[in-house]
Amino acid sequence: MKLTIGVLAVQGDVREHAATLTALGADVVAVRRPGEVEQIDGLVIPGGESTVMDKLVRAFDLQEPLRKRIADGLPTLGSCAGMIMLADRIADARPDQQTLGGIDMTVRRNAFGRQVDSFETDLDYAGLDEPVHAVFIRAPWVDEAGAGVEVLARVGEGPAAGRIVAVRQGNLMATSFHPEVGGDRRIHAEFVRIVENARESA
Repeated sequence: MKLTIGVLAVQGDVREHAATLTALGADVVAVRRPGEVEQIDGLVIPGGESTVMDKLVRAFDLQEPLRKRIADGLPTLGSCAGMIMLADRIADARPDQQTLGGIDMTVRRNAFGRQVDSFETDLDYAGLDEPVHAVFIRAPWVDEAGAGVEVLARVGEGPAAGRIVAVRQGNLMATSFHPEVGGDRRIHAEFVRIVENARESA
């Protein structure tokens, strides 16, 4: 049976993630309704605007179903705004901003600056032989990661050298950058393996 992986489709770069997952052999579902949350083996939370995404998740009655499934072990990959949505804590959250949580980390929104400060760089990434070409767009970084969080990548050089930009905790992965941009499918492929293993062990 094919894996069914959902892409949260309330806001953000849904299409690019869906195309990458489809190329890797998964069936992709655009998740907009609570009932769709129960039909998936894994979930991708795309980049976008985290405050808008949070409001729409609540408006569409998705917050509690997503929180429950993530807490119950649903494999989930968050990129950029998706990383913020998976964080247990936000360093500079808007007063009413909420997250889905799941990863014991503190994330800082727009940590690298505004849209004009977007950049690309090559990163050493745990478990991959060759560097990942990472695209950062108004990206967050991880201020603090808990003891149970594996750091997968840090910025290698420049003013932000050493900042954490990719993590994993259990079945949850998150990147500050956009792995769906540029055609490198290795991070998505690793996520698909996590989904496969979770389904096999269920």
